[in-house]
Amino acid sequence: MIQFINVTKIYGELRALDNISFSIASGEMVFLVGPSGAGKSTILRLLYREEKPTSGQVFVSNVDVSRLPNGQTPILRRRMGIIFQDFKLLPNKTSFENIAYPLFAIGMDNAEIKRRVHGALKVVSLSNKANDFPKNLSGGEQQRVGTARAIVQGPSLIIADEPTGNLDPNTSMEIFQLLEKINQKGTTVLIATHNQQMVDQMKKRVITMSNGKITSDIKSGSYHAV
Repeated sequence: MIQFINVTKIYGELRALDNISFSIASGEMVFLVGPSGAGKSTILRLLYREEKPTSGQVFVSNVDVSRLPNGQTPILRRRMGIIFQDFKLLPNKTSFENIAYPLFAIGMDNAEIKRRVHGALKVVSLSNKANDFPKNLSGGEQQRVGTARAIVQGPSLIIADEPTGNLDPNTSMEIFQLLEKINQKGTTVLIATHNQQMVDQMKKRVITMSNGKITSDIKSGSYHAV
């Protein structure tokens, strides 16, 4: 599903990633951990092609995204769902409209949009919040809407960048358990997080980074795996 081969990313004098290689199989759920500046978010940006590597190759589903023509980037992103720390919901749109937004963007017909959005709302247990605006939702509910938007196109890969960074511990666990439920249905899930407690409880594969390098990769590990 994901493969990094000798990837380096340099910003000016900063070596954000230093010749890293790893792979994630289809259907895995993996935590990417490490201190701020370790390179976690850079890895995610390379996956959804907000950035290109300085050297090396990045593959998603056997496609070398580092060499993908710019015009094909939207097609790549339709195959993945992206969840952000700050939710990135449109404040003037309801939960339904926020989740439906990427479907409208690709010209899907209204009946199919309605079916998919209500299905996604059911997965995240927010069927009763379809007509609520973000300002009327709790932080956890907003992140659930963001998760529903990420899964509504049926992606094979979910990328989550600090998805619980603004949430309390109980709500954080609910979001991680939701992502685990999505993973159990066959979706590959990659989560970059600082949330030590949640990572330790989930007992999934943990890739630890420091200074742009991978320092450990444990199949069923904890945040401080060495």
